[in-house]
Formats: sequence, C-alpha cells, structure tokens
Amino acid sequence: MESSGDNTTIKEKSQQNGSHEILKTKNLYEDARSCAVKIICRCERTDSYLDKLIDAELRNSNLNDFDKSLLNELAHGVIRWMRRLDWFLNGFYRGNYEKCMPEVKNALRVALYQIMFLNKIPYSAAVNEAVEYVKRIHGEKHAAVVNGLLRNIIRTLDNLVWPSREIDEVNYLGMVQSHPNWMVRRWVNRFGFDDAEKLCEANNKRPVISLRVNRLKLSNEDFEQHLFNRNIQFRKSEFLENFYTIRTMAKIYTDDFFEAGMFTVQDVSAGLVSHLVAPSEDEVVLDVCAAPGGKSSHLSELMNNRGKLVSVEKYLSRAEIMKRNFERLGVENSTVVHDDIKSPESDLLKEELVGKVDKLLLDVPCSGLGVLSKKPDIKWKREIEHITELQSIQLEILENSVKYLKPNGVMVYSTCTTEKEENEDVINLFLVNHPEFEIENASNYVTPEVVNSRGFIEIFPHIHSTDGSFAARLKRKGI
Repeated sequence: MESSGDNTTIKEKSQQNGSHEILKTKNLYEDARSCAVKIICRCERTDSYLDKLIDAELRNSNLNDFDKSLLNELAHGVIRWMRRLDWFLNGFYRGNYEKCMPEVKNALRVALYQIMFLNKIPYSAAVNEAVEYVKRIHGEKHAAVVNGLLRNIIRTLDNLVWPSREIDEVNYLGMVQSHPNWMVRRWVNRFGFDDAEKLCEANNKRPVISLRVNRLKLSNEDFEQHLFNRNIQFRKSEFLENFYTIRTMAKIYTDDFFEAGMFTVQDVSAGLVSHLVAPSEDEVVLDVCAAPGGKSSHLSELMNNRGKLVSVEKYLSRAEIMKRNFERLGVENSTVVHDDIKSPESDLLKEELVGKVDKLLLDVPCSGLGVLSKKPDIKWKREIEHITELQSIQLEILENSVKYLKPNGVMVYSTCTTEKEENEDVINLFLVNHPEFEIENASNYVTPEVVNSRGFIEIFPHIHSTDGSFAARLKRKGI
C-alpha cells in the first residue's frame, strides 16, 4: 500500500481483462465512518475542538446530507461515550489497548458506538466498514483483529460486565456515564451521588437546538408560521418568550430566514444574561468578551438598536465573525473593537470609555462544564487545575473592567460553567476588594426559577434542561 499526504488516498493494483494492470485511487475518507475516525484522531492529538473539526470536514467533503448527519452523530457520540466504549474494548482487546494505533482504536470506537447506541444500523454494517477501513490502512492482520474483537462483543452484548459501584462509586459513575473521575468526584461531593448521576446523564443527552427570534426583524407569530411551514416541531421556552427549542433543522445556516437575520442560534441560558443586564435605549453598554456576538446582538435588540454598544474581542478572526453576524442580524448601534481588555491599545478602551459606561457585561472565559452536551470533548480536554487557572483570569478581567463603570453603573458577570470556583467564589473574592459594589437580586430581572438563594442566576442542565450557566448582577454604589 502506498500513501500520499496524510493517508488520504491509496493505490490498489487490480487486473482487468486478464492482462492489463491498472491503478485505482481510492479516498480513505470517502464515507461518514472513516471521516469520523479521522476527526476523532485529530481531536485527541491536537488542541482543536470537535465542532470546528466537524465544520471544516462538512465544508470540504463530498458527503451527501445523510452521511453528513451520520458523521456528526458518530463523531459527537464517540467523544461523548468514549470512556464507556473503552471500558468494553479494553476488556476484549488481546494486548495493551492503550498502545493500540489511533486509527485502529478509533475505528473500533466508531463501530462499537453504532452497535451499542444506534439501533437502525445493522451490526454487520458497523463491523464491515471498520474492518475495511483498517484493512486499507494497516492490512489484513489488523483488520482480522478488529473483526474478531467486534464480533466477540456482539455475541456477548446481553452479558457485558460493568464496573462495580460497591467498590468505587466515583469510578463506577465515571465509567458508566463516560466522565473523568476528577469531574465526577467534585459533583458527588457537592451534590451527592444521585444528583451527580442526573447531571452526568443530562450532559450525555443529544442537545436540542435553541433559537432566538430577532424581534428587530420578525414577530414570534411569523417565526412560528415559518417553522410550521417547514414541518419543524418546536417548543417555546418557559423562561424567555422569544426563545424556542427544536430537535433538528436541516441546513439551518442556509435557511432563508436565518440568512436574512430573522433568527439566530442561542441557548436560553445566554438570553437570560442579556435580560439581567437590562440595557436601556439611551445607555452606553460595554461587552468586553463579546465574540461570536450572541449576547451583544441580543443586547442591541433589547436596546431597540439605539444607545451605544461597544463589543470587544481579543482575537481578530472572531471579531470579523462578530461583524458578519451583526450585519446579518441588522445590529446598527454596536462598535466592534479588536482589543484585549487586560492590556488595551485602542483609544476607546484606554481613555474614551473610562468612567462612561452604564452597563458592563463580562462573559468571561471559563471551563465550559455547563455545555458538555454540546461540546463533549471538553470533558477530555479539561483538567482540574484548569479551574484554578481560569479563576485567576476571570478575576483579572473583572479588575481591569471596573474602571469603565459610572457611579451607579451595573456590571454583569457570567460564565457557561457549573463550577463554584469560577462563579460564586469569583464574586466573593471581587467583593472583598471592592466594597463599593453590591449584589442586585436577579429575580428582579428574570424568572425566580433560575435564581439561587444569593440572588445569582444559577442553571444546571439536569434541573432546567438548558446549558449550565451562572450570572451575577453587581451595582456600583454612587460616589
């Protein structure tokens, strides 16, 4: 076998008419299953995030719509359930499974995911595709190992042995619900075993799609009619009136209404943050970590496209994406600034906005443990020490942002994580150094169902059926 590039093509010898030898070039990644293997391998060995890898593959591949959907299901499903899959594969693998070649290991994972989780795919199809893929890359010997292992698992599916909860309940829950032990241990200690289990289960559910109607352009009634015309079932959010959830929507980003900026994809947990800011039409509002612009565009909508909105983003590519999103949604009152709030260089952040801002939104970088259903790879890319590191960054952003607020100005701090160190603890530490701020109860701005006893928005996937998130509203006392 000859390979070219990153093993994307192979050449096979064959006979035709008994005399002429011809070379056939075959793409290694011509189907959904092999593309999924490629993506999972890259996700494991690089810092790239799963969604970006999938998006790039879908843009550049020749897969049909069905195979694109299958690719998305396989890649997300394998990453989501990787630890459970590995538990069984390791038990049946003859030798050291950890040293198994990445392409072989991930071909096994993709096949076993189909066998264990996708009822409509025949076992034979899952096995045969994995065998043929491994054969093309590593030859008959490795293909035979894959074939034998998968068929052994199929024969014993009804009698598979699970880890014992009695021996180690953290390891049991981590294995069965496919989460790292350090993460499970935190949640068991904090919530108890039963609620930790429910949280893990919620993280493993296939996510629903949440949509926000852009009321600058469209009414809820017309949006509902659009969904009805497309035969898309929907459910209105119980927390915010112009948010809807749907199970699926084919080609959502090429939908006429989407392209015209009539709606956007945004979780209701993010929408609650904008309502907590509660901007007015005549105010100056600063969003210091704004890209890709979902919250900023919602703030603009709540301001009726009036007042002054400044949306800051550290990375140029993300700032450009935000500009395009604003153009699509018809945002006219926002200035997009490519700058870093921790070390500003623009005159706007260095001088002009200091002491001039009425409302300040800090949607800070975080561990993302509230969005594991949508981004399951975060489970395997995060380590416990990252939480402490992120807390330092969050506090630094807070400290660098205070100077922009007017007396009596309002600051909203938000994350998409469930972890106390990044949420309530950050607010506590900030208030120790800034007694000029006081907490304003979020129940005055959003439904009390999502507000905890201290007046913070605190949302959990297993309780509220949304992304996990946190938000606090702080007011600067008059000077």
